[in-house]
Amino acid sequence: MWNTTSRLSQWLPASTLLFLAACSSPSGPASAPARMEGAVSTVHSPGRKLTLKFGLSADGQPTYQLQFGSKTVVQPSRLGLLLQNQPGLDQDFTIARLDSSQHDDTWAPVWGEVKSIRNHYKELAATLTQEAKGDQKARRLVVRFRLYDDGLGFRYEFPAQPGLTYFTVQDERTEFNLPADHKAFWIPGDYDSNEYAYVTSRLSEVDTAPIEVIQQKAAPHTVQTPLMLKSDDGLYVNIHEAALVNYPAIMLNVDTKGFGLSSQLVPDATGAKAYLQAPEHTPWRTIVVADNAPAVLASKLILNLNEPTTLTETSWIKPQKFVGVWWEMHVNKAGWNYADTSNIKLAGTDWTKLKPTGRHGANTANVKRYIDFAARHGLQSVLVEGWNVGWEDWAGNWKEEVFDFVTPYPDFNVTELQQYAASKGVKLMMHHETSSAVTNYERRQEEALRFMKQHGYDAVKTGYVGRIIPRGEHHDGQWMVNHYNRTAANMARQQIVVDMHEAVRPTGLHRTYPNWLASEAARGNEFNAWSSGNPPEHETILPFTRLMGGPMDYTPGIFQIQLESWNPGWNKGRQVHTTLTKQLALYVTLYSPLQMAADLPEAYNQHLDAFQFIKDVPVDWDDTRILLAEPGEFITTARKAKGKDEWYLGSITDENAREQTVKLDFLTPGVQYQATIYADAADASWDDNPMAYQIRRQPVDRNTVLPLKLAAGGGTAVSIKPVSK
Repeated sequence: MWNTTSRLSQWLPASTLLFLAACSSPSGPASAPARMEGAVSTVHSPGRKLTLKFGLSADGQPTYQLQFGSKTVVQPSRLGLLLQNQPGLDQDFTIARLDSSQHDDTWAPVWGEVKSIRNHYKELAATLTQEAKGDQKARRLVVRFRLYDDGLGFRYEFPAQPGLTYFTVQDERTEFNLPADHKAFWIPGDYDSNEYAYVTSRLSEVDTAPIEVIQQKAAPHTVQTPLMLKSDDGLYVNIHEAALVNYPAIMLNVDTKGFGLSSQLVPDATGAKAYLQAPEHTPWRTIVVADNAPAVLASKLILNLNEPTTLTETSWIKPQKFVGVWWEMHVNKAGWNYADTSNIKLAGTDWTKLKPTGRHGANTANVKRYIDFAARHGLQSVLVEGWNVGWEDWAGNWKEEVFDFVTPYPDFNVTELQQYAASKGVKLMMHHETSSAVTNYERRQEEALRFMKQHGYDAVKTGYVGRIIPRGEHHDGQWMVNHYNRTAANMARQQIVVDMHEAVRPTGLHRTYPNWLASEAARGNEFNAWSSGNPPEHETILPFTRLMGGPMDYTPGIFQIQLESWNPGWNKGRQVHTTLTKQLALYVTLYSPLQMAADLPEAYNQHLDAFQFIKDVPVDWDDTRILLAEPGEFITTARKAKGKDEWYLGSITDENAREQTVKLDFLTPGVQYQATIYADAADASWDDNPMAYQIRRQPVDRNTVLPLKLAAGGGTAVSIKPVSK
């Protein structure tokens, strides 16, 4: 219900208050619904940084617009949905009711970038009605807005009602009409993959046609969210969604002439978008906006729009660092396959008849080597890929019965490794590659989780490589969205944390499922091993795009930058497109509570002085400060370790060398610290001398101004610890 008029008068115009008074009278909209053209309601954010206007057009279409101070963020844009075999919920509306509230509380995440998060917004819920026509009963739609100082979230809600019970969404009519031809950081609207390098262009120049398809692209002017935009008048705007549940992911169609964005939902096998039953609601559509880039990265709007977790006990959820039998397969030093694939059909399920390749990475002796390394250096876990039978028989094939998730290869001794890891104080991390045979995984998931618990695994990395089974479904469609969420919930019941690869991009659901530590859902470090690689600007864009929705398992920490040494024939000319110290800085600039030391132990053994930073850097934080940032150019971030007076700083750049000065005024007054600085050498560069670095130490306090010199494609990592008295 509405708050008192005296409270409303602080942030609603007189015209709206008069309309509300009419709504509350017996002769008001309950008996004669009103249609008011133009702005029906004007709402200011708590600090009055943003202004939202909501209204109906002449034909009863819901519309909204958004301003940041005097600057237009979104011009008047329509809202609504189209339904299958029913009239749309997009026009012929009247306003039945307006409800407003304010909310201000603070909550503590189970893990995260900060110790506590303030959730402060003003809410406007507009209940709209369509009159009955013919056989169609009257229907209601609620559009709910939450306006923060750093942005806006809105969603559609479908109350229980006789005229709308079971229904199918054919499309949304959600628009974001922009005032100008902004600079955009985008990837193609692929329904099945997010693993593209970002393109920086004007909206008028968006064209996905020349880009090689990874899975299945949408139309030539369709891009994915999160979409990062920068206006010529200094606004930074990010468009995404929050709390993606029981609904397909949203893409954005770009009007390259008018600069408008319109929604494109990922379809299912029949072309429909979402099958719903009232009462229900859509995910939140989000717009984060600020007049400086660091404020965009600091926003917690998307997290705030997600539901709190229902877990009452979360001590088993452990942020962690890990190594793994993984990178050696990507650089072709070892393989996932145990056997030669040439006689796979002849052997059937009798694995003793297969001819081993001699290159199988997930063998007992090799895994013990990683366990020893993790134990020696204080890393919590060891991931093992390729441990289970089936890898010979699925790559490139649309096949359902591939993996059973419980049968190891003959050279992988589950019990022996469980005991060995336990004796070293290290946990093993499970790997479930589903080969996108998701129906197969769902049938076998409970057995697979029991197998994990029986053998001491309490973390799993899932994978969804390939085309989805059931056929015609997409990675980002409603069917798969429901699968990911069910999987996170199932694993929470078993007290298992999960890292999902090839999944839909995150939307803040790690608040609801804090055991969902990370996802991939973008072009990760692995692309440097077997493709043209990631350009130096890539990691300066990711925090403004993919990471807006949640942590990414980017797999940083590659020290052997030039990859030919692992397999000269396979890796000829290939390298990681960063310097070594930029790989260190990524542990700070790319947030994740699950961080991999991705390289091989032998690479780290050659640079143990630099590896010390990976050993020291935490994965859970009490505070985060975005000190300097510009999408596509540079990011400098400082974070305070959970429960400690220690700070860690990471600074990265694109292909351009840079010099920066950083004030350390976030340090505790009166405390002396020692800074250990891992920096690019004077002659370092990503393409010519990427592994050249220097380590120096100096005393610092909150009055120190620290100079940073970043090589081309380089970075600097700094640990700042108090000096013991």
